[in-house]
Amino acid sequence: MAAVLDNTIETNNFALNADSLCRRLSESASVSDVTLQMRRGEVLGLLGLNGAGKTTTLRMLSGVLVPDSGSVSINGFSMHDQPLQARAQLGYLPDQPPVYDDLRVHEYLTLAGKIRGLRSNRLSLQQSLVTEQCMLGDVNQKRIGTLSKGYKQRVGLAQAMIHQPALLLLDEPSNGLDPQQLDSMRTLIATIAQTSAVILSTHLLSEAQAICNRVAIIHEGKLVTDQASDGENLEHIFQGAIR
Repeated sequence: MAAVLDNTIETNNFALNADSLCRRLSESASVSDVTLQMRRGEVLGLLGLNGAGKTTTLRMLSGVLVPDSGSVSINGFSMHDQPLQARAQLGYLPDQPPVYDDLRVHEYLTLAGKIRGLRSNRLSLQQSLVTEQCMLGDVNQKRIGTLSKGYKQRVGLAQAMIHQPALLLLDEPSNGLDPQQLDSMRTLIATIAQTSAVILSTHLLSEAQAICNRVAIIHEGKLVTDQASDGENLEHIFQGAIR
């Protein structure tokens, strides 16, 4: 959970502008020349085989991992030159939710909101909103360490969206969710996308087809496809892209 101070919204900019991102991971593995632009209202499914570079790409977009070359701007703020302002514009749910087991849910969300600059009435309003949206009311007073994996996932999502970010990065957000929770997650992502851009990394083509209006496919560290998802069979698109 990155510390950020400013959540000013710059509505005239791309929510995401990533240009020619490269990062070498080892002698045999790297992510190279990834370029993405997104506006609010888009839900992009980031697809690829295991080890293709999806998580590395999300880490570069979020500022967790510094690219060897290339640039990232979030809502008009450069991740290199204005890192605090840039991080204030995004929410990030990694594949392992960044939660503290010894805190109660409401304590953790209060902490997450304060780290992102929320105070007083706005903090209270946003905390109540994400608690309702992520269906956490029944566990609000419980310690996070006692919760199921699905509930921990929802707590992680709540912290990522509490400050209404311009860009929301979700790495396998359906992990640990049962079918009913998955349907609720899809509805919630559609709601978030009304005011934010969302990148959803997933290995489930059916999930991407149900949620996303755009798909990007990474294969062997390279972005090989970036196109609108208009109901076409993603299996056909995916298999054609990785050949």
